[in-house]
Amino acid sequence: MPQEYCLTGARLIDPLLSRDEIGDLAIRDGKIVAPDTLSAGAIRLDLHGKVVAPGFLDLHVHLREPGQTHKEDIVTATRAAAAGGFTTVLAMPNTAPPIDSPEAFRELNRRLPGRAVIEVLQSVALTIGRKGEHVTDIKALKAAGVTALTDDGSTPQDETVMREAMLLAKENNLPVIDHCEDLSLSKPGVMHAGKISQKLALPGQPRLAEERIVERDIRLCRETGCRIHLQHLSSAGSVEMLRQARKEGLPVTGEVTPHHLFLTDQAIEQYRTNAKMAPPLREEKDRQMLIEALCDGTISAIATDHAPHAPDEKAQDMLQAPFGIIGLEAAVPLSLTLLYHQRLISLPHLIARFSSGPRAVLGLPPATLNPGSTASLTILDPDHEYILDTAKFHSKSLNCPYQGIPCIGKISGVFFQGQYLPAN
Repeated sequence: MPQEYCLTGARLIDPLLSRDEIGDLAIRDGKIVAPDTLSAGAIRLDLHGKVVAPGFLDLHVHLREPGQTHKEDIVTATRAAAAGGFTTVLAMPNTAPPIDSPEAFRELNRRLPGRAVIEVLQSVALTIGRKGEHVTDIKALKAAGVTALTDDGSTPQDETVMREAMLLAKENNLPVIDHCEDLSLSKPGVMHAGKISQKLALPGQPRLAEERIVERDIRLCRETGCRIHLQHLSSAGSVEMLRQARKEGLPVTGEVTPHHLFLTDQAIEQYRTNAKMAPPLREEKDRQMLIEALCDGTISAIATDHAPHAPDEKAQDMLQAPFGIIGLEAAVPLSLTLLYHQRLISLPHLIARFSSGPRAVLGLPPATLNPGSTASLTILDPDHEYILDTAKFHSKSLNCPYQGIPCIGKISGVFFQGQYLPAN
């Protein structure tokens, strides 16, 4: 017998269909169906006071597999993602060794069945070995089923290489997802170049290190027509360039992380290496510009840049510790607390930044709550008050500055392939 569920009394929010109503949602064999078609034996879940939305997608996750499984692996990362409300993640290719060929892509996909509890889309490196020198075989990658290309953690510093990559990506209808960092300006910086870095006597990274690559990518997008997605934007200047590019009608999109929305470089003084990330946390004017751009739609996606590191790695000093923090299980609660409950954005628009916005970046079919659609769903309790406890996270790593933060809004669970996965 097919498994059946009836989700009763929920607030059903589907941003693409402009649907926002209280009602019931029925699932049979992994598909949404009309409630009156369910059998008497359907499992009933009372979701009064909760929200059901199309499944959330995180565009920026480090699984750390292969090669760095002491930090994270497919099992722990996807469990953390499900607990955070995500039914799909886009995995970055900066593994050890990098995923830069159809063979490596297929091998990673062979590891997923029976281990990944949600959908994993594996991106592949833009250049061989992520060295920024020679473009990967993009035609073969497309044939293998790759959905996105990125050298995340770096970007080709040679504009000729980036131009060739974007021309080939355009030819094969694949988006290029770019980490915007001019290494000649960013190194050896470990935080934003400003008053705090001067106070702490730490080398800083200027905004220009990001903005110069953002300008380059938009200019090459204009020339090549390639879809380009700008990762983890941090600078007010980058936002202004993205805004202008979108007004121009260019196929350019951008994402922002929760940590860049809610923290500034002042967090370094309290959290030290757990506030060290790339690009660095910047100043209040940058944070405010990022919030404005997210709320008005200039930035279409919230992505976590979930970057696990082992405790001994983050225990090093600011100069030696790796960049990055975990974020899968904190992203939605923080966003609900600091955006929705501060009335900066409506709940349907916030949900769109986690669902339809990210899917559009990858050119994926839209996820909806319509009958006939796959039951890939995120369930959240927008008014649940609690304290974030990183010790309860599913990730192997705990490198995170969010311990003890009061939140309003919590993930209740997800549906994936017809199965209910409660968050707790």
